[in-house]
Amino acid sequence: MAHYETERKFLVVGEFKSQSYNATRIQQGYIASNNGRTVRVRIRGDKGYLTIKGPSGLKGITRYEFDTEIPLDDARELMEICEPGIIDKIRYLVKSPDGRHTWEIDEFYGDNEGLVLAEVELSHESEEFQKPDFIGREVTGDRRFYNSHMRSYPFKLWKEEISVVK
Repeated sequence: MAHYETERKFLVVGEFKSQSYNATRIQQGYIASNNGRTVRVRIRGDKGYLTIKGPSGLKGITRYEFDTEIPLDDARELMEICEPGIIDKIRYLVKSPDGRHTWEIDEFYGDNEGLVLAEVELSHESEEFQKPDFIGREVTGDRRFYNSHMRSYPFKLWKEEISVVK
């Protein structure tokens, strides 16, 4: 059965940590990343995951995603064969003002330090949602903000090019 994710991505412009109800460190690497298709291994807290993603649609909002939990030892082993450039971040979870959606806020470290992105997952592309006060400019579909892109072309190389305002 096919699995699709529909999400919108935004820059973060304000304080969000006081609203967070969970924070987890994530390290992820890419076994393969080409033409918008990726095979990713992730260590999130004390769990491992393997994810396969297809290319995004024209708007960059919806894409195929297959995600499965794998043993932590297997995830650690797979990290050793990943392409260069491991993504290191802390993911915070924040409920939307109306409580209908969960926002995932990623604070990046290493070569992507200084970048903070928020994503909201939706059931369909036209679903309405409320933005918390800390949400800035939308970057959905901007490939510079894809983790698979940032592993080889990190934020530190292009951070002066972006504006975070709404």
